Amino acid sequence: MSKLPTKPEILDWISENPTLTSKRDISKAFGIKGAARIDLKRLLKELEAEGHLQKRKKTYQDPDRLPPVSVLQMLAPNKDGDLFARPLEWHGEGVEPIVLYVPRPSDPALGEGDRILARLQVVHEEDHNYEARLIRSIGTSPRKVVGIFRKGAEGGRIMPIDKGNDKEWLVPSDATGGAKDGELVEAEQAGPKGRMGLPKARIVMRLGDPTEPRAVSLIAIHQHGIPDDFPQNVLEEADSMKPAGLAGRTDLRDMPLVTIDPSDARDHDDAVYAQADEDPNNKGGHIVWAAIADVSHYVRPGSRLDNEARKRGNSSYFPDRVVPMLPDRLSGDLCSLHEGVPRACLAVRMVLDANGNKLSHEFLRGLMRSPASLNYQEVQAAMDGAPNERTEELIHPVIRPLYAAYAALKSARERRQPLDLDLPERKIVLGEDGKVTSVDFTERLDAHKMIEEFMVLANVAAAETLIAKDTPLLFRVHEEPPVDKLDSLRETAQSAGLVLAKGQVLKTRHLNKLLHDAAGTEEAELINLSTLRSMTQAYYSPKNFGHFGLALMNYAHFTSPIRRYSDLIVHRALITAHGWGDDGLSPVDIETLEATSQHISDTERRSMMAERDTTDRYLAAFLSDRMGAEFTGRISGIAKFGVFVKLDETGADGLVPISTLGNEYFDFDREAGTLMGTKTGRIIGLGMRAKVKLIEAAPVTGGIAFEMLELEGDEMERGSGGRMRRGYGRGRSKSGPSPRRKATKSKIKTAKTKRKVSRKRK
Repeated sequence: MSKLPTKPEILDWISENPTLTSKRDISKAFGIKGAARIDLKRLLKELEAEGHLQKRKKTYQDPDRLPPVSVLQMLAPNKDGDLFARPLEWHGEGVEPIVLYVPRPSDPALGEGDRILARLQVVHEEDHNYEARLIRSIGTSPRKVVGIFRKGAEGGRIMPIDKGNDKEWLVPSDATGGAKDGELVEAEQAGPKGRMGLPKARIVMRLGDPTEPRAVSLIAIHQHGIPDDFPQNVLEEADSMKPAGLAGRTDLRDMPLVTIDPSDARDHDDAVYAQADEDPNNKGGHIVWAAIADVSHYVRPGSRLDNEARKRGNSSYFPDRVVPMLPDRLSGDLCSLHEGVPRACLAVRMVLDANGNKLSHEFLRGLMRSPASLNYQEVQAAMDGAPNERTEELIHPVIRPLYAAYAALKSARERRQPLDLDLPERKIVLGEDGKVTSVDFTERLDAHKMIEEFMVLANVAAAETLIAKDTPLLFRVHEEPPVDKLDSLRETAQSAGLVLAKGQVLKTRHLNKLLHDAAGTEEAELINLSTLRSMTQAYYSPKNFGHFGLALMNYAHFTSPIRRYSDLIVHRALITAHGWGDDGLSPVDIETLEATSQHISDTERRSMMAERDTTDRYLAAFLSDRMGAEFTGRISGIAKFGVFVKLDETGADGLVPISTLGNEYFDFDREAGTLMGTKTGRIIGLGMRAKVKLIEAAPVTGGIAFEMLELEGDEMERGSGGRMRRGYGRGRSKSGPSPRRKATKSKIKTAKTKRKVSRKRK
């Protein structure tokens, strides 16, 4: 006789499978056969009598009403603290009903995304249609997948679009959501594995044609769960906002604070101005002003706007769109420091000496009016002697004083020695049809570096002020590299004939010397890439552990509150510290500082992954019509399954599978980050020059695959079985590897031997 499920197990099954709740479905799910079905019927009758279940025949089911016992997903609390929930069993044609969750004193605390089984009661209130009482908590949101729907006789399947993920999902016929064959969809897990061991899914959103160019970023947005639609009540709250006035603020409208941003900037949240310090005690000194949009005036703690901004954590930027942290009424209007209009700001006045050392600073809450919204290129051109109509009248009163202050800051930066990596930044350029027209590498102008230095200085001032006033805040933390990654970097440097000294407290100046020694050599990109990979990831924390990369002890993000929630918290902290109003830190802000820091660190990583995946897909689309073409590049990654090559032309990364590395096997050395041929002793390592042929480019997944043609000038011939046979191309003779290859191999082996000896001595 089959084991009978418990009542909680039955309720869990019904809550997770709302479309499979007949006695037959439940019997099948738990493997109940024969006489055991009588006992199951008894259990279901008891659950019905206890109010946990209500028997409904299919012919009586009303598709435009929710069942009395439903599965709900909790939403974020509104500004009044009320909890609403989204019904997961809504299949009606009309507007989705609004459900208010009414907790009992004994109910556990619920958060956004939690799923519950609840008993519903129809009500006719102004802001909701149902009230829900908790039966049991189910857990958080189910696993989601974004993929291509393939229609079948009994529903269909979803083909995931993740690179390296070929697991399909089964979609029952009543869970397709009307999706068409070949359509891009978002789905969530809807039960245990079905036939053939595949998980079941329910389509929750149709995303359209996956071949459309503008679907590229949409895929990443949904794949990574980035909220891209603002709730109506959040939009209404933003639309109700009025511009801030002068009351309680310092009037800065006559100060020529200019914004300097990329030419395609979607918002302007910082403005700068500099002048020579006329204090005779500070000869050759400078006064630098940085004014930042006063977002905290509009986004009050606990408001709908605040809850949504915290949920998003930050804005996400893609080549064809931005998913903002704040609605456009704020991000593109009231909080954007547009030219010629009054805007609320928090400003800091910083006094520098002639050598760029900050002598003092002072914060104030002001009202500014920018005389010009400039871009980096035109500012640099003006400074280089080619002003346009916009910048000509600003050269002497605004632009030259800014560069003079920057020159002083540069000398201070050189003494401080922050990490100075030289890694070019790619920019995907799209045409009007949304297709990639080119992949450019962004030029780093002095104008870029100047604004960066001013913003770093303002961020330091914010952290120092809040520390001095003992006000809670969020620090931007970047810890020093771990020992194992430093050892790996040291070995990479040694294999390139360079030295990273050991036996000392690591400082950024030590890494900069390594980068400087590599500059101009063939190993420069390898050393820069390896140094970057040795770094830890920066994060937010209410505790101060310093910023290693910037070589700063006190650092907090203050300069971008339109696009980062961390900066909004710092603004509120400054308001509280100075007693500027009631829109500073709330008790809830302070109590949840640790949770907020973890959450926004996670959302930042989420955006970075989504932006990276989008770039990969655009690059794959750009290359997809160049199959068979040959490219040059460098090895950018080593794994046990192959090597990654970054192309010189576009910066695209593609995989050369290890199965295609010819006529011998390769051993993967994780610590050294190399592959070594078991027969020839050939070493494949980071930074080696490569010539490859494009054999695959999949725009939907972003996957790119290459065949290796040459490595360090040595021809690579394909052998039988897909393994690589040693070639005898340029730089190689039949007597064996080239002298350079021998030297490289020797250095790597020496480094490995020294590491082993060192470990034995410990």
